[in-house]
Amino acid sequence: SPPRAYQRLWDSSHLILEELLDQEPLLGEAVSESERQPFQYRLSSLYLHYLGLLRRFDTLYDQMVQPQKRRRLLDSVACRVLELKDNLVRADLCETHCLDQVLQDLKLTPADLEVPIPRYFELERSSILKEREHMLVELLSRLKPEISEGSFPILSRTEAIILLQKAERARQGRLRATFMREIRKEEERDRKIREEGRFKFSQDEAAVTIQKVWKGYLQRKRTQQDRRTEMEFIGRPPGPINSVSSAFSVIVSAQNVRRLRQTEKEEEFQLAVVKAHDHLREVEGPDMKEKMKEQIRQWFIECHALTGRFPDYPDESLGGSSLIFADKTPEQVRMELEVQVQENKKKEQEKSKEKEKEEEEKQKKKGEKTKKGEADTMLRAMPSKSIPAINAGHKEYTNLWKNRFDSLFPSQSFDSETLKIEERKDVEQEIRIQVDDLMRQELKNLRLAVDREETRPVKPPKARRGAGKKAGKKPGKKKKEKDLTPDRPMDSLFEELVVLGLLKKSETVPLKDYIGDCLYLGSALNLANKLPMPSLADIRQNMALYGILRLGSPDIHSMAPLIRSILLVGPSGMGKKMLVKAVCTETGANLFDLSPENLQGKYPGKTGVQMLVHVVFKVARYLQPSVIWIGNAEKTFYKRVPKEEEEMDPKRIKKDLTKALRLLSPGDRVMLIGTTDRPQVAEMKGLCRTYERILLLPRPDYASRYVLWRHMIEAQGVQGTQHLDISALAKVSDGYTAGCILQAIQAVLTERRLLQLSKRPLLTSEFLGPLAKLDPVYREEEESLKDWYFKTPLGKKRMKLLKDQDAAEEAKLAKEKKKKK
Repeated sequence: SPPRAYQRLWDSSHLILEELLDQEPLLGEAVSESERQPFQYRLSSLYLHYLGLLRRFDTLYDQMVQPQKRRRLLDSVACRVLELKDNLVRADLCETHCLDQVLQDLKLTPADLEVPIPRYFELERSSILKEREHMLVELLSRLKPEISEGSFPILSRTEAIILLQKAERARQGRLRATFMREIRKEEERDRKIREEGRFKFSQDEAAVTIQKVWKGYLQRKRTQQDRRTEMEFIGRPPGPINSVSSAFSVIVSAQNVRRLRQTEKEEEFQLAVVKAHDHLREVEGPDMKEKMKEQIRQWFIECHALTGRFPDYPDESLGGSSLIFADKTPEQVRMELEVQVQENKKKEQEKSKEKEKEEEEKQKKKGEKTKKGEADTMLRAMPSKSIPAINAGHKEYTNLWKNRFDSLFPSQSFDSETLKIEERKDVEQEIRIQVDDLMRQELKNLRLAVDREETRPVKPPKARRGAGKKAGKKPGKKKKEKDLTPDRPMDSLFEELVVLGLLKKSETVPLKDYIGDCLYLGSALNLANKLPMPSLADIRQNMALYGILRLGSPDIHSMAPLIRSILLVGPSGMGKKMLVKAVCTETGANLFDLSPENLQGKYPGKTGVQMLVHVVFKVARYLQPSVIWIGNAEKTFYKRVPKEEEEMDPKRIKKDLTKALRLLSPGDRVMLIGTTDRPQVAEMKGLCRTYERILLLPRPDYASRYVLWRHMIEAQGVQGTQHLDISALAKVSDGYTAGCILQAIQAVLTERRLLQLSKRPLLTSEFLGPLAKLDPVYREEEESLKDWYFKTPLGKKRMKLLKDQDAAEEAKLAKEKKKKK
């Protein structure tokens, strides 16, 4: 049954997870430069295993009905995938990775490289997206009459009559042509009958023909009945299943039924949570409160007996009285508080000695450079924020669910005992905060009565807060943005951006429509010291990792390594805008257009620019997730502004844009995505500081071109035949982008040509003419984009790594030659 199938999938997923958690400590060990390849291999295999787990947990979250089982691990595993991707980039010094050898060793297929997009991104936000779309449609409908009145010319009476006459005559001509076509067909049919003569059956021949038809009909009915009984026997739902599409529709309907049951069980669970919480607070709350008070009073007495004075009460930021309840003696708690005070003092002393150390460091630069070089060559995975959450979810599974059977939950309802255990912790936390407030006052009264002491001269929690603030001021991360529109409601700002065309309705484009195959010989090219370029599948996967997973969930965004901006670099026709639309479609994000052409004449002046950027980012945060798109991103960072574009002033948002980006923090699901096909004309430093991730989109390779031709032709309703050689088309179209291939297909497969396919099959040569009229991406253009990319910070590191590897290989060969001599 489906519940047991998903239970088995859940159990097997946790077995895989347990094996992966055992391998995690190995990544934290430092590795020398000589062991870079084994380290990359370990990272790659872990990355692929976690991708598979993400696919499994997405299925479980989407289809498991029991509410307590499906709530954990999906977001944490997705965050771990993003952390491993970040470590892979640091290890490979490249945004794309050659995983074909790892795939082969793990016996996986290229389909396992695809990044699964959790289905709840769309399903759980469908109502919010519909409301937002309705608002946009309403605002745009108000603007349409104004646009339509000015866009259509007013015709005179005679001109309107002539236009109507033309349309009517054309309609009558089409009807007459259809009528004449039918007459010609009838005449042709009559002529053939006269030439061939009419068929005359004898009585026996007519009887045999009727018998054939009747027996065929009876046999088809028996076959359908046999199939129906067979399907009922194997447990499939009754009804005609005559094709793959009908079978797929049955599966989809079953999944939808399970989702409806999910919502019902989730509602029941949430009601039970509220009831259990209220019941525990009323019944067990008073006893918890008294017990906590007694423990804290006992701690006061013991500390006073040991030290001769009452202790300082732990601050709420340090955990409050939870430090006292952590099975520690009064001496241990007192020692911990004293250690924290000493640490704060040490930090202040270290800050004062920093200046003296700087002078000493200048004198010892030569020795330190060698030490730093050794430290830089050591590879190590960054600390993970998601592993503690994954460990907690797996521990909950082993303690609560591993040894339980489905027979205990036949209706897939929640477990009340487990619910009480979880809610009891929350109730204890609430009561502890109340008790802390009461006991702080009681401690103050005790000091006045026993020690006659009103206040303490030193309060470590306050000192710690101050130290934290001072330390936090230096990087400028905690600086808050000044609100330039405090009196304006969000609805008016939203409407203003829609009216000015800065907030647009994005087209619906799924990411899977960005067609392209993966690179199958990447490892072989690396061994041959050739630099493999990213494939279209790599670009699709990177957009899913950098954009969609982060923007889709607030929990993933807050835990994963922060990425605020992406720059897509590639020739026109590579689908850069399509990828931006795909991110908006998959995450339900709002699309803000800050392209220089779109900003011309809007918010003029210096204060206008500040207001523009402020309003856009304010609305984007409020309506998150949001994508801020800048087309022709190079214009914002021009080295020299062309004379014809000086009036547009494309560089005016440059400073305010970088400031606004720095203020984005984990949890702000706002991403800047720039697209450009001429990055060479832009300032390298400004562009690389603003855009944290730069993805190069080279022209498609043979595998991607083959997939593009086949998919786009089939999308027009044309099936492949022996006359159509797609492999030859993929070979001939070397250098052409996906946009060029689409234009050539649309030019050939017109509506008229599609009607002629039954009589005249499609030939390979028909596409050559339209394709030859389009301009390909020439080698010089592609090489200039590559040269620019390898001047970026990550590109420079990659080139340096390749040079070091070549030098090491040459040194090895030289040593081997000496040994032979």
